[in-house]
Amino acid sequence: MPPQNDVQLAHRTPSTDTSSESTSVLSGTPVVAGVAYAPVMWPGPRPELPGPGEPPADVEAECDRFAAATVIVADRLRVRASAGTGVASEVLSATAALAEDRGWVGAAQKLIRAGSPAPNAAVDATEQFAAVFTKLGGLMAERVTDLMDVRDRVLAELAGDPEPGLAQPTSEVILFADDLAPADTSGLDPSMVRGLATRFGGPTSHTAIIARQLGIPCVVAVADLSEVPAGTPVLLDGTAGTVSLGSDPDDARAQVAESLRQSELVSRWTGPGRTADGVEVAILANVQDGASARTATDFPVAGIGLFRTELAFLDRASEPTVAEQTTLYQEVVDAFASDSGAHTAKIVIRTLDAGSDKPLLFADQGAEANPALGVRGLRISFADPGLLDRQLDAIAAAARATGGSPWVMAPMVATAAEARDFAAKVRERGLTAGVMIEIPSAALLAPAILAEVDFVSIGTNDLTQYTMAADRMSSELAGLTDPWQPAVLALIDRVASSGSAVSKPVGVCGEAAADPLLACVLVGMGVTSLSSAPAAAAGVGAALADVTLAQCRSAAHAALATADPAAARLAAADALRD
Repeated sequence: MPPQNDVQLAHRTPSTDTSSESTSVLSGTPVVAGVAYAPVMWPGPRPELPGPGEPPADVEAECDRFAAATVIVADRLRVRASAGTGVASEVLSATAALAEDRGWVGAAQKLIRAGSPAPNAAVDATEQFAAVFTKLGGLMAERVTDLMDVRDRVLAELAGDPEPGLAQPTSEVILFADDLAPADTSGLDPSMVRGLATRFGGPTSHTAIIARQLGIPCVVAVADLSEVPAGTPVLLDGTAGTVSLGSDPDDARAQVAESLRQSELVSRWTGPGRTADGVEVAILANVQDGASARTATDFPVAGIGLFRTELAFLDRASEPTVAEQTTLYQEVVDAFASDSGAHTAKIVIRTLDAGSDKPLLFADQGAEANPALGVRGLRISFADPGLLDRQLDAIAAAARATGGSPWVMAPMVATAAEARDFAAKVRERGLTAGVMIEIPSAALLAPAILAEVDFVSIGTNDLTQYTMAADRMSSELAGLTDPWQPAVLALIDRVASSGSAVSKPVGVCGEAAADPLLACVLVGMGVTSLSSAPAAAAGVGAALADVTLAQCRSAAHAALATADPAAARLAAADALRD
């Protein structure tokens, strides 16, 4: 067994410091590893909701005023999206589309025509839609925070007030919040916001995903957070999922210094991905357009494990042409061309994963009782096969133009027959065919599905939510949406083992791939590639470089033998230390 350095053990082992009897510890769900110590900052108040108002003198002019405000808000969000990268950009684009949602805008204008001033109509229409989203649950319930943020921005615009949002701190803070809208989270400055804790949300919520992308230590679903006043010094441990009050300042600063030292050591990892005994593991990036793909090349990644193509579709009133799509896909493939112009990097493109919380403006899918379990992902093509055909034509054209060989996978595949039909379409165009494993049925049918495709990639965010029947935005259920849940690990193990049996690649492209400890467990199960936010690549790669495949397998066996996530983490960490 090779010697182990201190870097990865620090990432694996939760803090258990109890040196101060006066310390009180609040517990939540760990999201982003790291330790921070600073005073608490709470967001400022949102815009006040309007009181009763007089009916507008000119209802059509008031309707136009409201519509103009939504356009301005949407445009501002799109500007932020274009300047951002990764999931932050994707979420902001979806929020911009929400600001101009025809149903929401129409409901508000109907209220205006019934005599409500525009601000009151905005509030009442939001309450209507928030009630519907909450009742639907799942991914739709996640949009309530986004919708409230859109409402507040529209109210500010109608009143002529500055755009609401977080004030930029002038000194280091740990940000506490009930929850954060994507527009707020994506704008955080990691040099000032040293840690993040929220009362609500889960490990795959938008806030958690964006915090992971920014590398800010984060804990979510901390129930008693509201009892901590602004200015209180707290020690946040994103590995253990704790927020400690009353810690000894010198001890807290020592823990932060050690965490920063470990992070500095991790940052020196430059790849390639492999275990200490030389077993190769591809460390890849999740991207959503050419800009984010080019940004990903600044990190130690070997290619792209998940190219989300939704961005080209979400805010469009009409379907992008094949030529427009080809240009987008070509930019992404070209981003990883070598200095000589060769295209040898692994590029995995996911076909359109719209529906549910990412509706298409140009495709009327009708009302669904539960969109998260409805027509989304590959299922959109069942009613409109041409949508998928044209996308595959564009991907094939981009491959010809660049000389690259992208792999293509379909989301939300539930049966072997769906995998077979999709693979046939992909292979007709000379491309490598795969599917995502996000639905428990697909995991259970892994051997049959792998017989039809060339590779699979496990989307742990949805697989966890569907396996545990738990809304990932529910703070009460955050423990259930933890990817360390043994039931989820068992399904992943089944898929990975099935892939190993037929020598076909099995990747993970959900947020679980960003957890260094879990990455070791996944590799021990047989996973061959890990794709996440580029900022997580060094931590994952350094963790794998410190252990052998045998150690990873021991960690996987230990985690699978447990009955709860906390025990799985501890068992895996102990196995890697042995």
